[in-house]
Amino acid sequence: MLNMDRRNFVRLTGIIGAAAGIAVSVSACGDSGTTGTSTTGTSTGAAAGNKDGKITAGISYELGTNGYDPMTTSSALTVAANWHTMEGLTEIDPASRECYAALGKDLPKQVDDTTYEVTLRDGAKFHDGSAVTADDVVFSFERVLDEANQSLYATFITFLDKVEKKDDTTVTLKLKHPFSLVAERVAVVKIVPKAAASADAKAFDLNPVGTGPYKMTDNGASSQKVLFERNDDYTGPRPALAKSMEWQIIPDTTTRTNALTSGSVQAIDAVGAADLANFKDPIKVAAVQGFGLLFAMFNCASDAMKDVKNRQAILYALDYDAICKQGMANLATPATCFLHTEHPMYEQAKVVYSKDVDKAKALIAETGLKKTRLLCSDHGWFSAVRPIIKENIEAIGLEVEFEEKKSSDVYGTIDGNAGSFDIVVAPGDPSVFGDDADLLLRWWYAADIWTDQRMHWKGQESYTKVQELLEKASTTTGDEQKAAWHEIFDVVSENVPLYPLLHRKTPTAYDSATLTDFKPIALTGLSFSGVGTTK
Repeated sequence: MLNMDRRNFVRLTGIIGAAAGIAVSVSACGDSGTTGTSTTGTSTGAAAGNKDGKITAGISYELGTNGYDPMTTSSALTVAANWHTMEGLTEIDPASRECYAALGKDLPKQVDDTTYEVTLRDGAKFHDGSAVTADDVVFSFERVLDEANQSLYATFITFLDKVEKKDDTTVTLKLKHPFSLVAERVAVVKIVPKAAASADAKAFDLNPVGTGPYKMTDNGASSQKVLFERNDDYTGPRPALAKSMEWQIIPDTTTRTNALTSGSVQAIDAVGAADLANFKDPIKVAAVQGFGLLFAMFNCASDAMKDVKNRQAILYALDYDAICKQGMANLATPATCFLHTEHPMYEQAKVVYSKDVDKAKALIAETGLKKTRLLCSDHGWFSAVRPIIKENIEAIGLEVEFEEKKSSDVYGTIDGNAGSFDIVVAPGDPSVFGDDADLLLRWWYAADIWTDQRMHWKGQESYTKVQELLEKASTTTGDEQKAAWHEIFDVVSENVPLYPLLHRKTPTAYDSATLTDFKPIALTGLSFSGVGTTK
């Protein structure tokens, strides 16, 4: 893999004042060759797990407007749920970022430069009891590649020409050109039963059928609890170590903290900085630096933001030190590139934004900008950041029309509506699908739903340049590939249709006395792969 040679795990040990953030000690994980697996934060000392036990968790993210269908879903909750219930031919471990054979018996076998073969593992069955066949695999890839389905994942597998059935248990992957990340990238396509997915698309979206170690028994739409049971027919490498799981949907940070300290859940995501002092042994807290970010997305078609100088002015107006230290309690670092500094493909971008009020004022003086519309999602983990951003923009002399909405309502407002906003500030983390630079860039800068329907950037010179460079990088390797990615970092830093303000550490709290081998992750969400419970 291109990633994962090292990971920084940060142990949070206390609070130093209300705005000063947290005292941390850093432990870097060991190098294990092609991947890095950290044991920092693992539940050590817990007794052997109870195979008939129940894992409980408090999840901060609510259900999105779409459901769980792995062809279309992108919300943090549903994607994390699918880690446990769905499988691709390969998978990427959420903690170690290791790419491993999942539904495939082995990693894709290269036949020639543009041909790979994958044989299904023995005895693989879907949750409905039907055997997994090569026909199901072909169907799963075709539904993602079919433009009519508008799959968000199609942009990740543009290198694929077609997937064909070789025999009942083997498929052939035909590539348009040589591609260096085949094993990692096919993980984005989860294999689903052709019969069930074709019979009733809406029903399948609400309760998809997969092959994973757990099967979902309640999607949480009415109960606010996502329930899972162990899949006793599972034949893969990562079996469920508990009989069941219950994920309680708890958007409120304080309520989520209370659920953990009272023992009603064993782990929570998105720990609030103000709540860190409430945790005592055996509850542990860890924050892992990852790609997850807070971005500013600009409407390149609006009167206010179609001029790149105004987009740059907004970024120069922001006080990144205050945003990261006060607004994020030191759980974030200012962006100096599209990627975070720990990523192996990181290189500082041509333009690095820092607070420069004079420069921001000079830019809007050139354009005559007087006011702007700012729309933010209401995610709790950056609630203290939103007023800082608004005040910073006002401080350069702009009138700010401010709105705050649920994430689903933000995108419901702006999708395809070029006149509905000037700036959106919201979180994103496509590293839940993979961690290579090509995938992360394609999520925002290649897919029409972002570049056309949201940024209204598609067709501009900088857009065309980025597409050319993405294609160049996907057909090369080594230094030439890196150079193309680095040039993209420069182009987007100058043109900023969408750009990260910060990269965050993902704070997780968990009961080390009852969870066995739990590993905090750098991704948005919680993973219980390989995790057991004593309860």
